[in-house]
Amino acid sequence: MSSSIHNAHFLLRRVHSLLGLLPVGAFLVFHLWENSQSRLGAAHYNEQVVGALKGMNYLPLIEITVIALPLLFHALYGLVIIRAGRAEPAQYPFLRNLLYWLQRLSGLGLILFLLLHVGLTRIAGLFDPSIADDLFAHMHGALSQPLVFALYLIGLLLAVFHLANGLATAAIAWGLTTSAEAQRQFGWVCAGFGLALALLGIHGLLGFLTASGAGASA
Repeated sequence: MSSSIHNAHFLLRRVHSLLGLLPVGAFLVFHLWENSQSRLGAAHYNEQVVGALKGMNYLPLIEITVIALPLLFHALYGLVIIRAGRAEPAQYPFLRNLLYWLQRLSGLGLILFLLLHVGLTRIAGLFDPSIADDLFAHMHGALSQPLVFALYLIGLLLAVFHLANGLATAAIAWGLTTSAEAQRQFGWVCAGFGLALALLGIHGLLGFLTASGAGASA
């Protein structure tokens, strides 16, 4: 009985890891890239980015099956992993142990941030159709508030760290980096990837505030 439970947990951990990279991680990269186009101004963002997505066939089905459900499983099973965690960073202050808990704490923070982000955009848009019609102006108005900007910046950094460190951890779990040297080298690759992604995300946040037309519709 215990063996079957252990095997189920092993398989669920692998599914959790895989979904964290594909499609959830891939969507994060895409989402930060599309938001970076805010630098091109309100008209471009609303028409070429938001408009293109709204024009996709079966968009609600894609959002539910490819994004929402995998993200929900990854988040919920992540809570199970946190509850079963046994690492003690105060007693064993090793880098990998520290990253173990930072990964889980960032996951908790991301759950809270996603509630804020989805509520501010998608749910608010259900009650106010003008938000979807001019999402650029809506984000400009929201990010113009220092507290909201700070929360978005923190959420961005948590998401980038969670993905970059998760990529390094997944390589270990899937047997792709078996030696300590390989793990160290790939860790630097993941750190560089995370830094580039963070800069892309910050560029997108600032674009909502500084691009042409940023204050025209707010």
